[in-house]
Parts: sequence; structure tokens; C-alpha cells
Amino acid sequence: MNKEVIGLILLLCFAFSCQAPDSNTATMVDESWDNLLDPDLSQWDNYLSYQFEEGYDGSIPVDSLGNELSPIGTNKNDEYQVFRTIEKEGETLLYVTGEYYGCVISKASYRNYHFKLKVKWGEKKWTPRENLLKDTGILYHSIGPMGAEYWRSWMLSQEFQIMEGHMGDYWSQASSAIDIRAYPPEYIMSPVADVSQPFLPLGTGEEVDGYCMRSANYEHPVGEWNTLELICFEGKSLHIVNGEVVMVLQNSRYVEGGKESPLIEGKIQLQSEASEVYYKDILIRELDLLPEQYAQYFRS
Repeated sequence: MNKEVIGLILLLCFAFSCQAPDSNTATMVDESWDNLLDPDLSQWDNYLSYQFEEGYDGSIPVDSLGNELSPIGTNKNDEYQVFRTIEKEGETLLYVTGEYYGCVISKASYRNYHFKLKVKWGEKKWTPRENLLKDTGILYHSIGPMGAEYWRSWMLSQEFQIMEGHMGDYWSQASSAIDIRAYPPEYIMSPVADVSQPFLPLGTGEEVDGYCMRSANYEHPVGEWNTLELICFEGKSLHIVNGEVVMVLQNSRYVEGGKESPLIEGKIQLQSEASEVYYKDILIRELDLLPEQYAQYFRS
């Protein structure tokens, strides 16, 4: 066999190897993601509550005569423009001014899914966060009426915190509770997530209140986009920040009338919380089973 023939065979083999995807590439191609962000925000409702002052104590705000004020309400955003889409460099972004507390709420409910988005901070902050860290969040398994929690802005839910230096923290909203692989709190310190630890119950009805700090800070520098992923499957969840698992949670539940019930399905809320923020590439796909790469975190 002459050199020209051998060279041709090698060239064909190289070309075929470039075209034939390995199993990992094939998996990526086969994944089916639903895009939840379009210019009309057609897959989201919105809710606006109040502008909060310093020293808010969790009660219904009142006017100068002591009369209770009503929240702005559901789908009243057109007048206030707290949530709107903008086009930038050929991409659709969800822009949140943060001026009023509230959220966009997915019209659909979800149970077992992989949710992801990209987020970056704007410049503005509003009272009562003017001297605090920028803050927003993803609220999942959201059920019941709006304004059920302390700030009277969101539904009963579990929170994937988005805060400067704290992306991936957990907060209980209203009467929710969950178990997290975490070091227990000591004195004034908060519990800290760690995949090596046993599950620690937090939230309503538990000794530890409804907050846990992420395992480590993987946030990108200011001005850069951060990729956040949320895995939910039958009451289990993972908080993932820029490819790093920062929290492992299970046994999602809520308490009503002293009785615990599973909290494993619901809508998704994206918060407006006195901080200017941008979202893009908001995607979701259903899970029929929990992939091994995620299931391993829940074994004892």
C-alpha cells in the first residue's frame, strides 16, 4: 500500500472521528430545554407588593392615618415597569428594577426538573437595601396565596438565594422547611452547607431557623454573568452556582395547622427585592429520573 493511500485512509478516519459524537456529546444534543423567556414574558405572571421602609417589622404597611395599605397586586406591572424585557446584542434579557418588592411567577407548575438561568447585577439599590448587599432569588415549589411570608411579597416556597457573595444560600419562605447537608449552627453563626455532612432539618417546626449559608462563594466578578442551576426531584434539590454544587437539600415540606405536608411541586418565582438585576437564558427541562451525577449527593 503506497503512502498516498495510507494518507487518504488516515484522513478519512480523522474526519469520521470528528463527526461521530461520544456519549457525553450525544446526551447534550438529546437534552430538550424549554425556553421560559420571550419578549412578551408570555409564560409569567407578575406581582407587586410595596416599597418598604427601613425598620419594617413584617406587618401590613399603613398610611399616615393608620389605615392598612393594599399591595399593588397581580399583573399590575404595566404602570410600574418593575419587570420588562430588553434586547441587547441579539439576546432577550429580563430586566428587574427592584424598586418595588414582588416577583414574576411562572404560569406553569413544575415537580421534577432541571432549571437554569444566567444572572448579573445592575447598579441600583433601593430602600431598605441601600446600605446592604444586592439581593434577589429563585423561589421554587411555590404554592398558595401571594404575600404569605414576612415581606408580604412572595408565595410559600423554598428559596435559592441570589445575593452578593451568597449565591446558593437557602431561605425558608412562610411555613416551609427542608433538610440540608450542613454543619449545625453554633452561637451566633449560621449553619453552613457541606456535602460531607448529614442532613440538618431547618425551617418551620425545627430547632434551626430557616436559613443556611452556601458551602463556598463561586460568584463571578461584578459585571459578569453567573450561571445558576436548580435540580428538583421528588422533594430533593440541588443548588448549583457556576457549575459547583453549593447545597444539597431533601425532604421539602411545609407546616399548616401544625401538620407537615410534602412541598414537592409548584410554580417558580423570580424576585424583585430592592436591587437592580438582569436575567437571561431562562431554561427548564423535565426529569423522569434523577441522573447519577446528582443522585450521588443523596446517598448516606
